[in-house]
Amino acid sequence: MDNATRSERSRNAALDAALVIIARDGPGRLTLDAIARESGLSKGGVIHQFRTKEAVLKALLERQMVRFEEFSTPYRAKAQAESENPELATEIATVREAANAPNSAALALLAAMVENPDLMALPRDSDLKTIAAIKAEAADPDLAMLRWAAARGLMLGALFGMSPLPRPERDRLFARLLDDTQWNALEKPAKPRAGAAPKGTAARKRA
Repeated sequence: MDNATRSERSRNAALDAALVIIARDGPGRLTLDAIARESGLSKGGVIHQFRTKEAVLKALLERQMVRFEEFSTPYRAKAQAESENPELATEIATVREAANAPNSAALALLAAMVENPDLMALPRDSDLKTIAAIKAEAADPDLAMLRWAAARGLMLGALFGMSPLPRPERDRLFARLLDDTQWNALEKPAKPRAGAAPKGTAARKRA
């Protein structure tokens, strides 16, 4: 096994151990010593990968973001051919995937929020780019944001065990959020459509 492969395996072992500790003992018990004991690595081996606890938390968030990106990239390519709002469709589908995935995403978010809220700038900055793309493609940006926010609410409720909805009902709601035909009649375009007269023009002419 070459050094790069060995290093990657050690890194992943340390991150997996960190998630176990957070789930079992809470984020306050996450230390480099605890990671070394849980993973079977030496403390020096853990420190070689992560100099601080904050570095571990940052890596956990980044790993989850990469995994969701691996899902969203091929989905986006498909949505561009099938959806009127491919960026929104991709985000809702990715959020649904997160809601139905193992709870590693929730644990990473929880630990980061408790230990260092500044780390949440990572997913927040990513969300800002996503929101900009969703608004840019939408005929009604406000309605698109409502669909986005509803999907996020379903996800967060599921991840943190707060949702009273069973998975079949949650999946049905996600499917409805994804279906553009359920929302087209509610759209109020932010800009007048080409050729449309401004409001009040007809009334002024009749006057």
